[in-house]
Amino acid sequence: MPLVARLVASDRPARPKSPRALILAPTRELVGQIQEALEPLAATAGLTTRTVFGGVGQNPQVQGLRRGVDIVLACPGRLEDLIGQGHCSLGEVEITVLDEADHMADLGFLPAVRRLLDQTPRSGQRLLFSATLDKAIDVLVKRFLSSPVTHEADSAQSPVAAMDHHVLHLDREHRVPVLVDLTSAPGRTVVFTRTKHGAKALTRQLNKNGVPTVELHGNLSQNARTRNMDAFHAGRATTLVATDIAARGIHVDDVALVVHADPPVEHKAYLHRSGRTARAGAAGTVITLMTDEQVRDVRDLTRAAGIKPTTTRINGATHPVLVQLAPGERVTVPGGLAVEAPAPAQGRKPSGGSSEGSGGRSGGGRTRSRRGRSGQGSRAAGSGQGSTSGQKPAQKSTQGSSAGGNGAGGSRRRSGGARPATAGSGGQSRHSAASFSTGRR
Repeated sequence: MPLVARLVASDRPARPKSPRALILAPTRELVGQIQEALEPLAATAGLTTRTVFGGVGQNPQVQGLRRGVDIVLACPGRLEDLIGQGHCSLGEVEITVLDEADHMADLGFLPAVRRLLDQTPRSGQRLLFSATLDKAIDVLVKRFLSSPVTHEADSAQSPVAAMDHHVLHLDREHRVPVLVDLTSAPGRTVVFTRTKHGAKALTRQLNKNGVPTVELHGNLSQNARTRNMDAFHAGRATTLVATDIAARGIHVDDVALVVHADPPVEHKAYLHRSGRTARAGAAGTVITLMTDEQVRDVRDLTRAAGIKPTTTRINGATHPVLVQLAPGERVTVPGGLAVEAPAPAQGRKPSGGSSEGSGGRSGGGRTRSRRGRSGQGSRAAGSGQGSTSGQKPAQKSTQGSSAGGNGAGGSRRRSGGARPATAGSGGQSRHSAASFSTGRR
């Protein structure tokens, strides 16, 4: 709102290729989320906005800049590309906003951020935002801010009062069964992994065990990332498995549980990840899974984050604390996130595989999902919303039924063995719902 008010007050027209305000953010999802909040405010004031990020074609972005735009919301990489091609100039930017400033001051972003800020007039206003602002941003403050003023809503280490922190000490082979149990309870869950490969593998395992799950990480195309986030927002997927790409700024209503399947390396990442729950005054639970070799690292992590979690030793895949942390009936959906393939386009054969990472087509068709958990209620599987013809109704599983097996959920696998094949898959179970979120082409 202050940005819109300042632009209205200056009362300058938008010129081709020369935006009046610039908002920089580290991820495409965050740029899109800021745009969603800003666009109605800007439109009311007669101002125009334009998102600029990679992973999609640049022509709509080029055309928007050419027509003239008041506010550009961008990731640094694509914006630098368009500037280099002569499609944009930052010489008339009146206000620059750097979101997640401490992350943008990291070595991976810092050179591009410096080059972009160097192109904005020093007479303009510059604002840095983050939930954790520390000395990491000093390099930007000293170079680009004049007489800076710090506004602080809380200290850098203040945890959310309505957020409960728990550590589950377990053996590595029990990680997946415990995750299946937690994520099959009512409510939305975000699970964080350290690597893109880990996110992909865990998504596959959760879907295999009947938990409608999508993934979010840097190996996915922008279309796949958008589809997966839409599925999670809409409740078709009840669990999001993500790398730290989703740790900052991303907001989804009614996330009841955040699970650190892999503890983060540093405390700021822990605080940002955990902040996906207990938002806007709501309560939330944060769980960190800790193996024997991670005890010291997790202890140092929580101390640096300024929290004192409750630690519980779990000697197996079942424990009463799991119901306490994620209450409600455990319900699974055969195949996880179901896939339905319509008839292929005329003159084209079904591809027989999934496309563009998770959330893609199976058998050349588009994805559909059984209704998963809502933010408040239990799963309503088998409701018919996007379900595949002939699929079995959802299975109800009892507490601890995932014990045993190979660590991938054991007895949670549905009876009948093979997954139901989708239309256009040629009857091959490998193209069923469980493989839909694995990112295979």
